[in-house]
Amino acid sequence: MRAAFFDLDKTVIAKASVAAFGRHFYRGGLINRRLVVRALVSQVIYLHLGASEEKLARVRESMLALTKGWDRDRTRQIVREALEETVEPIIYAEALDLIEAHRANGDRVYLVSASPEEIVEPLAEHLGVDGAIATRAVVDEVGHYTGEVEFYAYGPFKAEAIRALAEREGLDLATSSAYSDSYTDLPMLEVVGHPVAVNPDRVLAKTARERGWDVVEFTKPVRLRDRVRVRTVSPTTAIAAATASVAAAGAVLAWRLSRRPGFRRPGLRMAAEAR
Repeated sequence: MRAAFFDLDKTVIAKASVAAFGRHFYRGGLINRRLVVRALVSQVIYLHLGASEEKLARVRESMLALTKGWDRDRTRQIVREALEETVEPIIYAEALDLIEAHRANGDRVYLVSASPEEIVEPLAEHLGVDGAIATRAVVDEVGHYTGEVEFYAYGPFKAEAIRALAEREGLDLATSSAYSDSYTDLPMLEVVGHPVAVNPDRVLAKTARERGWDVVEFTKPVRLRDRVRVRTVSPTTAIAAATASVAAAGAVLAWRLSRRPGFRRPGLRMAAEAR
């Protein structure tokens, strides 16, 4: 069985997921205003300068210090309550097209992110994908974060988790796909047969060109609920919306995937990229 593995930040959603919830953690009494501002600054730096091992290490240490003592159940409650307001409007339409294409072809779909599982898992459920690989924090006997990490879903650890998942679920990684924006995810991209660079940073873009990988740009954030509403109004409206959507980069890539052996084309007509 094939699978598709999607990084989260700047691949499925247009912002850094952890920073996006800063305002809601503030409202929930978990952080103060100064920490909200710091989260927003970190998001701007990440979006414009990209990820690096050093930056991600600093973010990881900051998050551990920030969340120490938080109640896990309360954190999950805040994320679930804020999911539609915070994340839905910044999901890339092109990513949704690809997720739908993979699912239409019988592939398993997973989110793979260094963000905490308290954020990634609810989003995976919201998108209707098969599961998630995410960072897990250590929790004490009363359900509070200790400031330590049980599993850090970063770099080579993502690849190890994907291999373990493939062994458990009987997934064929040689025919599977992976999508990411950062060179720090090279191990994840290298573990599958069909790696794709999405909105890549400079190093990943260069690597992708050298290795002949697909490179695509996702540019159209959309509300998931709006897509669902449009598609249920009438068949004519649904077809028109779908046709416009598949003209984007995500649909171009889905068209490319449809040409591979064993990948059945979804019901939508895919437009080939002009060369």
